[in-house]
Amino acid sequence: MIGRRPLLLGFGAALATPRMLGASALPQGSAQGAAQGAVDLVLNGAWRQGGYALGRTEPRALILVDGEALSTASTDGLFIVGFDRDAPALAEIEARSGARSTRRVLDVAPYAFPSTRVDGLPPATVEPSDPALLDRIRQEVAVKTEAFASRAEADDFRDGFIWPLETYRISSEWGAQRILNGTPARPHYGVDLAAPAGTVIRAPADGRIVFTRPNMHFEGGLTLIDHGQGLISAYLHQSQLDVTPNQPVRRGDPLGRVGMTGRATGPHLCWRLKWRDRNLDPSLLVGARAPRRPA
Repeated sequence: MIGRRPLLLGFGAALATPRMLGASALPQGSAQGAAQGAVDLVLNGAWRQGGYALGRTEPRALILVDGEALSTASTDGLFIVGFDRDAPALAEIEARSGARSTRRVLDVAPYAFPSTRVDGLPPATVEPSDPALLDRIRQEVAVKTEAFASRAEADDFRDGFIWPLETYRISSEWGAQRILNGTPARPHYGVDLAAPAGTVIRAPADGRIVFTRPNMHFEGGLTLIDHGQGLISAYLHQSQLDVTPNQPVRRGDPLGRVGMTGRATGPHLCWRLKWRDRNLDPSLLVGARAPRRPA
């Protein structure tokens, strides 16, 4: 597949009618939370496994997901919630401001993820056994975990994403079950965009660089961008890194160059996205827009 991939679901797609608790039920995308004791809460997004919900509520409202306080809306009342690859069928989102709150239950659609086979990888990148290499991998996991724990108070996701490459071919879809050198592996939590080595990689949205490092064992040249509230995008296998930690970036700014460093058999960009500890499909945010303020 070449060029822009159509979204698998429209934003605010009619998967199901969300259910509201604490206020009268209203059509999707128009919940106003007008009942006494409620707060404004409007949601849209791709409500499927690997997808997300974009929300607008009162400024700095506490956001609970399935009863757990996970985030805080921005000063403009915007927030995002992610649904992991294996998310259950229902998700309850609550916005709470003081003693007032509104809850909505979303139907999260299942998705049939493909299976892909990759052969010809160096054995050390599939089943590493050398003690020194295993120690290096543990150290790299530790620094990545620290970077993914970044929680910028921003809402740079509000206008959605653009594709990080202008020309590409999707060589592996997000969420595919991987078979590496004949061995079943974890699902692939990235969208692989095949492109010539040296192709410029651009930031899909505003944010701040929280991590850069060349020559990671699995990822090769790696960059992480914090877009706010725990939403962090990742760019793997780069041959060149053109940004540094703590550097702010704007949509379209160059990040680096496509390569085939780390666990790769050809030049491509592996584009990933996490919301807190949940893995998301970054391509679903292409073209997204945060909901408008309630009328």
